[in-house]
Amino acid sequence: MIKKIYLVLMMLFSVVIFAQKTVSGKVTDEDGVAIPSASVTVEEPGKDAILAYGITNSKGEYKVTFTSSEPNVDLKIKAFNQKPLTKQISNSDQTLSFKMQSEATEIKEVKIKTKLITSRGDTIAYDLKAFDSKSDRTLADVMKKIPGIEVNADGSILYQGNAINKFYVNGKDLMEGGYGTINNSLPKDAVQKVEVLENHQPVKILQDKVPSDQAAINIKLKNSVTMTGRGEVGIGGSPLLWNVKLTPMFFGQKSQWVVNYKTNNMGEQVENEGNILGSMNMWEGRRSSMSQNNWLNIETASTPNLPVKRYLMNNVHFLSANYLTNIDSKKEWEFKANANYTNNAVERESNSVVTDIQQGTQYNMNFLNNFYTDKLKGELIFTKNAKKGFFKNTTSFSQFWNADRGFADRAGRSGNQSVESPTSSFQNSLSTIIPWKEKMVNFRSFISYQDDKQTLEIFPADYLQFPYKDPVTGDFTTIEFISGSKAIQNFRIKSLETSHSANVSFSTKGWTFTPQVGLDFSTDKLTTNFDGFTTSNFPDFSSFSYENNLKFTRFKPTASLGVNYKSDSWNLFANFPVNFNNIKAEDDLRGVSKSLNKVTFTPNVFAQYSFASFFKASINGNISNTFGDIQTAYAGYILTNPGGFNVMNPKNPIPETNSKSAGARLEYRNPLNNLFFNVGYNLSDTKNNLLASSAVNELGFSVIEYIESENKRTSNSYYAEIGKYFPKFKTNASLTFSDTNSKSQSRRNNQDINTSNKGNSLGFKFNNTYFSWMSIDFNMTKSWNKQSNGIIQNDLGKTEGYTHNLNVFFYPIENHTLGFYWDQINSNLGQTKLNNGFFDVSYQFTWSKKKIDFELKWMNIADKKVFERINVGDATITQTKMQLRPSQVMFTVKFNFK
Repeated sequence: MIKKIYLVLMMLFSVVIFAQKTVSGKVTDEDGVAIPSASVTVEEPGKDAILAYGITNSKGEYKVTFTSSEPNVDLKIKAFNQKPLTKQISNSDQTLSFKMQSEATEIKEVKIKTKLITSRGDTIAYDLKAFDSKSDRTLADVMKKIPGIEVNADGSILYQGNAINKFYVNGKDLMEGGYGTINNSLPKDAVQKVEVLENHQPVKILQDKVPSDQAAINIKLKNSVTMTGRGEVGIGGSPLLWNVKLTPMFFGQKSQWVVNYKTNNMGEQVENEGNILGSMNMWEGRRSSMSQNNWLNIETASTPNLPVKRYLMNNVHFLSANYLTNIDSKKEWEFKANANYTNNAVERESNSVVTDIQQGTQYNMNFLNNFYTDKLKGELIFTKNAKKGFFKNTTSFSQFWNADRGFADRAGRSGNQSVESPTSSFQNSLSTIIPWKEKMVNFRSFISYQDDKQTLEIFPADYLQFPYKDPVTGDFTTIEFISGSKAIQNFRIKSLETSHSANVSFSTKGWTFTPQVGLDFSTDKLTTNFDGFTTSNFPDFSSFSYENNLKFTRFKPTASLGVNYKSDSWNLFANFPVNFNNIKAEDDLRGVSKSLNKVTFTPNVFAQYSFASFFKASINGNISNTFGDIQTAYAGYILTNPGGFNVMNPKNPIPETNSKSAGARLEYRNPLNNLFFNVGYNLSDTKNNLLASSAVNELGFSVIEYIESENKRTSNSYYAEIGKYFPKFKTNASLTFSDTNSKSQSRRNNQDINTSNKGNSLGFKFNNTYFSWMSIDFNMTKSWNKQSNGIIQNDLGKTEGYTHNLNVFFYPIENHTLGFYWDQINSNLGQTKLNNGFFDVSYQFTWSKKKIDFELKWMNIADKKVFERINVGDATITQTKMQLRPSQVMFTVKFNFK
């Protein structure tokens, strides 16, 4: 592992060592007055290629770092109303100051041309008009075409392959991570430019003290006060279809708000817009998307690896509201209120043929599901983010009333299944940073309480059939249930979690040291029982260990030292925590009495070096120790789903997981020639003291228990991405590649399984708006995977996949658009080849004066009813057919609110 990391580091930093030089100085006019905003570039003589560049600050000072093998380079300086200056200098570190001669800049024509991409410091700005096409309507439509930026279906944004940490509109964070609503609904015409804030530290008092490796997005609108938004109303057939989207927005200097209502039954997934997409800075406290403890589940139909609109049978209503206002005259204090409500019904169906290679059997599985989501979430947030102090308190609550229904047929055995799962939860997170002379004091507090209750029912119970291991002989036999009876699994867990910490930060000469102490405490109370009656050959379940009454507590004092350093070239942050872990699990009913007391050291380090204006090289590494939670401590059997029981041996120790990971990355982003790329390597090694051991019968019913046996998982991966925008041809293209190798261990029917996986993927994206009568968007991914474990081997473990998405728009006449859409998904296993193609067409008329679109769209023209896919497991090969949406026609009116 160490050798691999060393090799990668040598590769990444070899370019740094080779001839890296820095030129700095000051630029003034003939009278010695500093010239700000002058451009300073370094070029190789006789070559039209910029090696590095810089911009003078308000004092006229500049600093440029470059790499070249030439003995001399050209230094060029340009400024408004000054005569351009070129000087050949030696390839060495030096300080040079220049005086520029005055020269009026003659403007021959009154013609203003905005640059496509501009850069100043850590901020890269993109002119949105340079990337849009006639078919684009929203911010997300255009951002997908910007080099270095990716936009996922839910509206989440990646920059250089990594998630952003903040999404601002005119410098304000209204959505607190749930920015998908704005990204998908903000009209492009309201936006002036998109800014990427690299290495963005959102807490102002920490800027220049505690660096960040993540980027943020700031959307600059054309007007400082903007009332806008997007709306759609659509109706269609086969059967009756509807789609309504109403998202008015207001962005002012003091307040902002967004109201969003979306409903449809035509396969568009809108409820995920309420999810938190950005990652929260630890200094801001803790905040995450609230979720249920879903221990119990019905058997579920498979979903295809297709765009959701192809298969989602839904009936959804999603309502959200977000409000922000400044509550003081200095605009330092903000109050935010966020709320959303989801009511969603989803139908799903799939049919599978499972071949069990280990047991030499084959059986069919058919699942039909109805999932019902009913949830409410609210948040109140008070924030002060100023150079002289920080305060943030977030209060969240949520309520779920979810329910799932299913019908299953497994090799001729059929049964109805249902799960009721109400959940209540409450969270409060507080973080404050107070300046104290030259120091900073930070207090953080987090409290969370959640109550989950679930009931799983199966009728008739004789649908179930499980392997049973004789405790004396070790032989397996089958448990049968009485015909006509009902099996019921009850579950409830009450969880309380608290976390409190305090630290003091000392800063000197770019370094910040932060010693911290903390105390984490949590307690979980689990109660479960299973009711079911077996045939006369077996005792009733009341005589087995099918109940739990477990209390699980964790008490962890911590002490740590944070080290941060920030300069023009370096960003470094590291944390060195010592954790005093105390864990206890008790269940008198099952005879469980376990405890663990262990001290762990879990350091993590990240270092980034910026050089030659366009390059960033970084390394990271961490060691972590995690210990079992309540899901690994219970001793009574739990029917987690109708396909199998889970059980833990009460004699097993508390599970321990030790993980080590390291990575290296090289980034290049040059806004002068619109070129971006990144390449990296990740390595991880994870060790566990418990191993999953499954007993599976010939119909796929299983019992999984965990046995004491050291095992480990390893993974290493390479990845690369390069993207370039060609302004002359109005074309953006990018290429991605990844290679991943992993190994893991498990046990199935008393046979040890050592699985190795090797996967490769190649991706290509292309969009072009060069022609006034046509635009093209094309995305393609090709993947190869090989799995081997002694059961699955040779050609059985080789799979290939190919997907592409092609959108072509034609503009034959002004305000008229014809669209063609083609999704292709292919998969191969040996001689079995499955090809799935889907086609749509659309016609759109734009009433340009009112900015209203009228669209008629025909989806799934071929009326393809099912999607076919092959999956390879540890010991099985599954060929599945999944239900798709039928051919459908929609008429939609789309408009901006202003």
